[in-house]
Amino acid sequence: MERIILAHGSGGRLHHQLIQEVFLGGLENRTLGELLDAAIIDPPAGQRMAFSTDSFVIDPPFFPGGDIGCLSVYGTTNDLAVSGARPRFLSAGFIIEEGFLIDDLKRVVASMREAAERVGVEVVTGDTKVVGRGQVDKIFINTAGIGFIPSGVELSPLRIKAGDQVIVSGTLGDHGLAILGQREGLSFSTPVVSDCGPVAGLARALLGEDPAQVRCMRDPTRGGLATTLNELAQQGRVAIRVDEERIPVLPAVRGACAMLGLDPMYLANEGKLVAVVAAERAEEMLRRLRSVKGGERAGLIGEVTDGSPGLVLRRTALGVERVMGMLEGEILPRIC
Repeated sequence: MERIILAHGSGGRLHHQLIQEVFLGGLENRTLGELLDAAIIDPPAGQRMAFSTDSFVIDPPFFPGGDIGCLSVYGTTNDLAVSGARPRFLSAGFIIEEGFLIDDLKRVVASMREAAERVGVEVVTGDTKVVGRGQVDKIFINTAGIGFIPSGVELSPLRIKAGDQVIVSGTLGDHGLAILGQREGLSFSTPVVSDCGPVAGLARALLGEDPAQVRCMRDPTRGGLATTLNELAQQGRVAIRVDEERIPVLPAVRGACAMLGLDPMYLANEGKLVAVVAAERAEEMLRRLRSVKGGERAGLIGEVTDGSPGLVLRRTALGVERVMGMLEGEILPRIC
C-alpha cells in the first residue's frame, strides 16, 4: 500500500501495522517501544523541569534545508534550549491526510530521528490520527518537549538592564525566504536554504560556567528578529537599540528581500538564537558562539538603553534612527 487511507487511523490492523513499521521502526528507543499510554521518565535530582509544546503546519512540508519532520524536533527543542534547559524527551502527535504517501511519511519520521539524535533527545510517546481528504493539508505535527535546567541558570527578560549587549547567533531571514521561494516557485542567483537546525549547542556555549552573565535568550521564529526584540523590550521594561550594519544577513537574502520589498528583520528563522548578555562578557560570549557549529557568523548587534520602556530603535546605514516595531499582519502564513 502506497498511501495513507482512513483505515490507518482506525485503531485496527492497518493502524498497528503503521505504528510498528513507520513510527516504532523509525524512532526506535526503549521507552517508546514499551507502547505504554504514557512515557515514564526519571528527572535528574535537584534540577528544574522545562516543558514546551508547538504545532507545525508548514507548507510545503519538504523545503530546501529541511522538512516538517526535523522542523518539529528543532522547533520544540530550541524553545527548551533558549529557556536554559537541556532538551531530553519529546512527544509527537501526527494528523495525516488520507492519500498522503507512506514513503513521504517514512521520510518525515527518518528526518525526525536524525534531528533527535543530533540534539540528544528521544521521542518517547506519540499519537497518530488520519482524517479525510481536505480536512487537513497533507500532514500536521505537534511536539511537546521536556528538558531539565541545570543549577545556576536563571533566564528572564526581567533580568535585562541598561548597558547589556544583544547578540544574534547567525544570519537572519534564511528560513522565511527559502519557504517563500519554494512556495512561489522563485529562483535566486544564489540558492537560499532554510536554517532549520538546533540551537542547544549554541545555548550551552553561551551559558558556559558563568550562566548569570546571560540575562535571557530567545529564538526569533515567526515575526523575526524585530518582533523578538520588541517582546524582550516590553517584557523587560527596557529600550533596545540595534545597528543595522552589524546584523548578519546573507547577501542573497538581502538582495532578494530588496527585490521583493521584504525586510529580513521580520522574516522567520528556525535555527538562530538572540541573547542579551552582560556588557563586560559580551565579546567573550561572541567568541564562544563563533567557535560552535552554527554560530560562525554570530554578531554583536546592539545594546539595552535607558530609553522609553518597550521601544526598539534601529540605526540605519545612513546613521538615522527609526522605530523598529513588531510585525504587522502576516508576511507568509504557515511558515512553521
